[in-house]
Amino acid sequence: MMKKTIHSLLAAAAILGACPAGAQEDKVKAASSAWQDQFGISNCTIVTQGRNQYAVLEPGFQLVLEGGDTRLQITVLDETKTVDGVTTRVVEEKEWKNGELYEVARNYFAMCEQTKDMFYFGEDVDFYKNGKVTKHDGTWHAGVNGNRAGLQMAGAPQLKMKYYQEIAPGVAMDRAEIVSLNETCKTPAGTFSNCMKVKEGSAIDITAREYKYYAPSIGLVRDEDLRLTRYGFINGK
Repeated sequence: MMKKTIHSLLAAAAILGACPAGAQEDKVKAASSAWQDQFGISNCTIVTQGRNQYAVLEPGFQLVLEGGDTRLQITVLDETKTVDGVTTRVVEEKEWKNGELYEVARNYFAMCEQTKDMFYFGEDVDFYKNGKVTKHDGTWHAGVNGNRAGLQMAGAPQLKMKYYQEIAPGVAMDRAEIVSLNETCKTPAGTFSNCMKVKEGSAIDITAREYKYYAPSIGLVRDEDLRLTRYGFINGK
């Protein structure tokens, strides 16, 4: 993906033509710093599996991260779901705290065949307490109540890219900024170079902030205190 959206580029061009020279630099900087929320999905041939540099969307691929009292298991399921008229791949996230199931999320992703951008079409979330579902906070679907798909992982990530991962006003407005592309990540599963460091936050809670690290050909290897402990295909591929 390009660092700027087409909208930002056009806005910058308009600013250059209309503003005094002294104000042009600040105006262009403001335009280029906007969070990208349009991704040209309609121009893509959408597929339900594939991979790019930092994401594997293939059935059976699994990541396990652990840290402190928490264990996170992410599995690409051999299952699809239609969301907003698009066939998406189901990726299941299970989280345990102190050995007890805490959250299960079924995330819906699809990939652009041309660019390898991976889009996020929503999720169904179940929170557990004492083995029973207690709430569904964070659930959203593209095409409902004005919600739109966001960008989960760019096919060609660039330093300082800023984009929305979720576009569900009032429910989920997570966004990400790429802050490094050359990190070294030491984990129980190995040491990985050329990792991408992403700062994630939310337009709903602007105080929220966390850092995630993605390794080439693997995906998420660190999420704050969680570190990768195991990865690969659980079906033997």
